[in-house]
Amino acid sequence: MELKVDRERCIGAGMCVLTAPGTFDQDDEDGRVLLKRAPDLAPDVRDAVQVCPSGALTLA
Repeated sequence: MELKVDRERCIGAGMCVLTAPGTFDQDDEDGRVLLKRAPDLAPDVRDAVQVCPSGALTLA
């Protein structure tokens, strides 16, 4: 499985950062999701996909 991040769909809620702070960050300019490092699909990353309110994070 591969993590897909759709910055255009992101609404900047920050749930991904709260759930998996080692993997995700928010852009200082627009608040949208940024990857800090390549995800290892650990449980916290999978949880972040589930709690994203805009569906900007997906596993495919």
